[in-house]
Parts: sequence; C-alpha cells; structure tokens
Amino acid sequence: VIGVVIGKTDVRSFPDRKNIGTERYTFSFTIRDSPTYFINVQSWGREEYIRSLSESFRVGDCVTIENPLIQSKEAEREEKFNPVTPSAYKLLLSENHSVVKTSSCYDTDTRLLALLHLPVKDPQDYYSLGDIVANGQSLHGRVLNVLAAVMAVSE
Repeated sequence: VIGVVIGKTDVRSFPDRKNIGTERYTFSFTIRDSPTYFINVQSWGREEYIRSLSESFRVGDCVTIENPLIQSKEAEREEKFNPVTPSAYKLLLSENHSVVKTSSCYDTDTRLLALLHLPVKDPQDYYSLGDIVANGQSLHGRVLNVLAAVMAVSE
C-alpha cells in the first residue's frame, strides 16, 4: 500500500495483560491514496520498535507499507480514537512481518501531495464557526464537525 500520511497519534503504552509487569506500546496513523479512500494503520510492539517506527516518518510523508495484516475494524470502539474511514478494515503492522518505507511524495506520485489538503468528512457535514455562534443554544449537547482554519499560533 502506498499513500500519504494524513494523521498520526503519539506513542502510548499500556500494561501487557499476558506478561504482567511489562508494557506494550502502540501508535496509529492514517494514510490516503485517493480523494475517496483512506485507512487507519495501527502498530503494537516493543517500545524500541514502536518509537523507532513512529519517528521514521511524519504527517505529509509518503509511505509504502509491505505485508500488513488486514483486519476488520470494530467501528464504535476504534473510531473513538482514530479518524472515521470509509473502509470496513484497518491495517495492522507487525514487527516481524511488516515493513514501512518512507519516500518523497515527489518521487512517488505528486498527486498524493494534493490529498493532504482534502477534508476527511463529507463537505455537507460541517458547521462553520458563524453557524455555531448564531445557533449555539440549539446546538448545545450535540457533537459537531467543525471546519476551521488556524489564523495564528502564539504563546
């Protein structure tokens, strides 16, 4: 699978239920290869492997994923922590079997770069900040998708 990384989580650790007293590490990212299709990728493993893999690329990089495990996703559980994708599947990376290679999008396919700027939600499923200000009381308690741009960043 070849795609551009459009989102990425930080490395997290959890107690390993099989080996009491040890930790398992994970992080996930989302890749996109067309305007319509994108998929979540998750990796679990030893701290050294997960940290090294996570540090090997960033959002905006093109990646080639070899030998991932394809698994059905549990929509309700997984989409709490990852972007909602149009696919019923996710990719799992295994330290022993999977490989992630990074390359320049210019070397791979310049069309992938344009995918970085496309929203992942239906364009009819957004509220503008103006809508929220004008209709704030009627929207109270609802979960909304907001499309906004960052105008400035400061301390």
